[in-house]
Amino acid sequence: MSNLIKLDQVEINQKVKVVQVEPESRIRRRIMDMGIVKGIEIVIEGKAPMGDPIEIRVRGYNLSLRKNEAKDIIVELI
Repeated sequence: MSNLIKLDQVEINQKVKVVQVEPESRIRRRIMDMGIVKGIEIVIEGKAPMGDPIEIRVRGYNLSLRKNEAKDIIVELI
């Protein structure tokens, strides 16, 4: 089985692949509208000193997510 974790637990400069966005997430539609869908690769570019927000690179652009938004995204390390 793959090493599945939540996006907020990924270290800086690690590359991951999206497995799913939590179905019960209140912001699921918004996350998917930003291009974060199953199978997409994401690189963690950086984190604020307290860990919130998280800067990611997805589909060729940088995006900042709050930690509580990132915890709704399940990923696998690649």
